[in-house]
Amino acid sequence: MTPTRRLVLASASPARLALLRAAGLDPVVVVSGVDESGVTAADPAALVLELARLKALSVAAGQPDSLVVGCDSMLELGGEVLGKPRDAADAVGRWKRMRGQSGTLLTGHVVVDTGTGRTAVGTAATVVRFGSPGDDEVAAYVATGEPLHVAGAFTLDGRSAPFVDGIDGDPGNVIGLSLPLLRRLLAELGVPIHELWS
Repeated sequence: MTPTRRLVLASASPARLALLRAAGLDPVVVVSGVDESGVTAADPAALVLELARLKALSVAAGQPDSLVVGCDSMLELGGEVLGKPRDAADAVGRWKRMRGQSGTLLTGHVVVDTGTGRTAVGTAATVVRFGSPGDDEVAAYVATGEPLHVAGAFTLDGRSAPFVDGIDGDPGNVIGLSLPLLRRLLAELGVPIHELWS
């Protein structure tokens, strides 16, 4: 099956790419290079959506007649918004705060249709219930380097999975992209997701 439209993922995330491929989609990957440091918004949901929008738009400029998907994820925990940790010490500190707590993983999704100029946006939220790994487990996990590359310093599809007791919502969203939300956003743009299957 040849897709009717070109799908572009504006993200370097291997987890997002794996999710899309597992769902029968094979996007072109174009990393946005957006500087996230100075971006602010009224609340965490608005922030992830704004970052996703900036990423999608920065890539869309060079992708004619394409559907460009931008995403950004953060963990909201006790009123604090956590993106990727700064370093190993920050990751250890986060895990010590997250133990036995629940947080909300937010992912902003923006799809830009460069053929029509239309855009569809949405945010997915999944509650994550963290277990209580011991200090030695946290230190061993951080030493792998994995938490330094993911929002909230954890992921469901990696070494930290045993430290997550459960979730309420879409697991794909926690990994980096909500496929049900993506399907709805594509439908808003008049593109059934099955037309993008490879």
